[in-house]
Amino acid sequence: MANISQDEGQKEQKLRELIRSFGSVIIAFSGGADSAYLAYIAHSELGDRALAVTGDSASYPSFQRNLAEMLVNGFGIMHEIVFTEEFADSNYTSNPPNRCYFCKSELYSKLDQLARERSFNVVCDGTNVDDGSDYRPGRQAAREHGVRSPLAECGMTKADIRRQSRLAKLPTWDEPASACLSSRIPYGEIVTIEKLSMVDRAENALKAAGFRQVRVRCHGEVARIEIAREELSRAMTPEMSSQITGALKSIGFHYVTIDLDGYRMGSLNDSLQKS
Repeated sequence: MANISQDEGQKEQKLRELIRSFGSVIIAFSGGADSAYLAYIAHSELGDRALAVTGDSASYPSFQRNLAEMLVNGFGIMHEIVFTEEFADSNYTSNPPNRCYFCKSELYSKLDQLARERSFNVVCDGTNVDDGSDYRPGRQAAREHGVRSPLAECGMTKADIRRQSRLAKLPTWDEPASACLSSRIPYGEIVTIEKLSMVDRAENALKAAGFRQVRVRCHGEVARIEIAREELSRAMTPEMSSQITGALKSIGFHYVTIDLDGYRMGSLNDSLQKS
């Protein structure tokens, strides 16, 4: 059982009070640890006046979709899916460094419309305090659409969220960080549904092989695999490397490499710092 400090308990109480003050809320719900915890709290405080909404498209990892469905079914959370159309926007598919802005703007436009139609007062996302240290152009879209970030507003860190989620027995409490599949494509390379399908299938194959924290970065014909450092040695055994290579080549990659630096969040942002 997680040990919850007095400070963390006060943060959750503050969060509950903030959510109650909204009266009704739509949560942008990916199924990850942050939005899952926020949806759980909102549901416990507002019941059917809290609606978790998942934006679904080719950029949404299939394992994340399954996780989201498991969570809402297990906890009785009100849930709906909206289909987003970011692939109709060349600003998105051309894959500039601020690609996430166009994706989030599309999602929040859909959630704004739903909130107006259903008379929900507030749209929220799962941004936490720690997210401020990362490059996140989608935050601009959130500000433009008036999206609230209750977790950040109440001072909750990722560690806070994981400990409180564990106490609540949420299956997402130790779920590795995730991101949309388009983040696997280097900036400037066109994002296509075919590329994202290959990445999704490749990452599912690695997860099926028992790896928890993985990314498959798509560099044309090359799959560059990032695996958590503690799992690297297992990936590089002759038997496992042969299994991985065979699986990814069967998906359509011609070359398969393992990045010796291991997994790190937003590794493709390194090119922005060098330019």
